[in-house]
Amino acid sequence: MYTPLVGDRLSSLDTPSMIVDLDLMESNIQKLFSTLLPTGRHIRPHLKTTKSAILARKLVAAGAKGCCVAKVSEAEAITAAGFDDILITCEIIGAPKVKRLIELVKKHPGIRVVVDSEAGASAIDEALGQAGIANPLAVLIDLDVGLHRTGVANTEAAVALARYLSGLKNLKLIGVQGYEGHLQHLHSREERKSACLASMGILVGTAEKLRQEGFPVEVVTTGGTGTAEFCASVPGVTELQPGSFIFMDTDYRNAVGSFYSNSLTLLSTVISQQGERQVTVDTGLKSLTTDSGLAECKDSRYTHQNLGDEHGALSWAEGTPALKVGDRVEMVPSHIDPTVNLHDFYYAHRNGVIEEIWPVDSRGKVQ
Repeated sequence: MYTPLVGDRLSSLDTPSMIVDLDLMESNIQKLFSTLLPTGRHIRPHLKTTKSAILARKLVAAGAKGCCVAKVSEAEAITAAGFDDILITCEIIGAPKVKRLIELVKKHPGIRVVVDSEAGASAIDEALGQAGIANPLAVLIDLDVGLHRTGVANTEAAVALARYLSGLKNLKLIGVQGYEGHLQHLHSREERKSACLASMGILVGTAEKLRQEGFPVEVVTTGGTGTAEFCASVPGVTELQPGSFIFMDTDYRNAVGSFYSNSLTLLSTVISQQGERQVTVDTGLKSLTTDSGLAECKDSRYTHQNLGDEHGALSWAEGTPALKVGDRVEMVPSHIDPTVNLHDFYYAHRNGVIEEIWPVDSRGKVQ
């Protein structure tokens, strides 16, 4: 069986393969950090995009402070790969998941988590006590700033939960989190900015109210690729969580423009001719997700359609150079996070030569 190696050309890869243009990716990283670091905010990139400890370390080298993951199982995979400055951004609910968290904290006491209920907080606190873990676990109150997905409903609820946390021995409140995910893909920049600033008003206002009530709020964490620049302009925000900027996708590109480049594509092969101006390629639902619409061919002259689990179609207008069986094309994902979750490796190249191969450490880690 052929195993791709550093130094091989992209032409040697089987398809579909997930490839990363290093020049474009490095430019995306440089653009984000040169824009946001001067604001004085910490950047804690969200690894639900890359799912890679290697890329986490590259981002830290560029100036990041740790990383975020969504799930305990993602944190397990990333810490196993040697990286452990992690905030888990989703609530940890249920005895099996809490048990896994405790085992993780035993090895990596710097882990941070979020809570939005007394039930969730007390379960973690009790499990920490039973495990005999001496140092309290750092927690942030998750606040709903408009997404209506998780988080306490308002400032008053945050204060009430903070009071409850103060009575627990094994949890230490360090801050608040509020994610304005519903605003990331608004196409109007002014509408996105205005709505984001309103959400940030809720977040920093809650943080200030908690401080007035005597609670230590050092961390105010928020933001995504579509809003981070606006969040960074708000006094009181301390930390930003962008993720997709490193690779981008068509959904973000359509919303925020071309400041960041689509550095990740799916290398695909034309496997069948279907009519005068249509071919079938080997990228279907098992390699490209469609929850944010269809992927696009990197060469915009060719229009993509999905044909099922294993197949897609490319068609073109009369006068466009014809694709033929055996040709290679690159497909741009519509939603980067779940697309990455379908693949085992990244093949990172420069000018068509593979320079690095990165495992997708937390692929399939949904628990």
